[in-house]
Amino acid sequence: MKKYIKIARIDHWIKQFFIMPGIVVGLFLTDMSFKDIDWVKFILGFLGVCCIASANYVINEWLDAPYDKYHPTKKNRPVVVENMSFKYVLVEYFLFIVVGLLLSYAVNVLFLITSAVLLIMGFFYNVKPFRTKDIPFIDVLSESINNMLRLLMGWFIITDKAFPPSSVLIGYWMAGAFLMATKRFAEYRMIGDKNMAGLYRRSFKYYTEKSLLASALFYALISTFCLGVFMVKYRIEYIVATPVLFVLFAYYLAMSLDEDSAVQKPEKLYKETKLMLMVGAFLIVFLLCSFVDMGFLRELTSNALIQVEV
Repeated sequence: MKKYIKIARIDHWIKQFFIMPGIVVGLFLTDMSFKDIDWVKFILGFLGVCCIASANYVINEWLDAPYDKYHPTKKNRPVVVENMSFKYVLVEYFLFIVVGLLLSYAVNVLFLITSAVLLIMGFFYNVKPFRTKDIPFIDVLSESINNMLRLLMGWFIITDKAFPPSSVLIGYWMAGAFLMATKRFAEYRMIGDKNMAGLYRRSFKYYTEKSLLASALFYALISTFCLGVFMVKYRIEYIVATPVLFVLFAYYLAMSLDEDSAVQKPEKLYKETKLMLMVGAFLIVFLLCSFVDMGFLRELTSNALIQVEV
């Protein structure tokens, strides 16, 4: 059963901690506090999103097998090199769906609906005739929207009485698109052959290094713009954290230029010491800005002109 467990990518479950910003934003914008968090719902919700993600991974591995054989490393995946049964893969897929949706329902209805949307997005991303992963730019946007869904899940663990601001949702979506575009760029450069890259991923037939880099910059700009809107409307203190965030964006983009870049495997990025130090620094500054009021910054959002005495 090892090969069937492997295609569920249990080691990728660490990505599901992307629900945490939704929890933080939920605590900040509602009257809930840290002590009010229902930890049972948190655990059930986290396991639920992990199961839904694994369902998407299972169907992804099976349907990508004809293409993964052209990838330098993915050609060694179990579905490509071993004789696996579609019947058992299908059973595994539906088992993860059932468990994931049951756990999601235990949180609340909105969490369940968001989990179902995450599952549907995985279906459209992988299954013909939709297979959005084959369409340039749509592949990045349809995959990265899962980040926004994870943020919503974290939010719904805190409250099901309201929705988070659109600036946060779009900003988080575009941040995910930036990460995905840089991953595509690193993959494209690593393969090094446009024809071979096109056999592995159809969207690579239309991409170039230039278009992938330009799109990554585009997504980063939208993400940071939305962050600015959020700061002005809800918490200007976050302006202190923006330089650290911009350095993080720039360093991650620079990493994608490395030979056989670690950006290709986001689940392994925790091994990148410098990157983790930057992430840690950003989290510290982010939490500081979340809980320390800096009244002198309020003037930056005031409609009144700043008076200067001569």
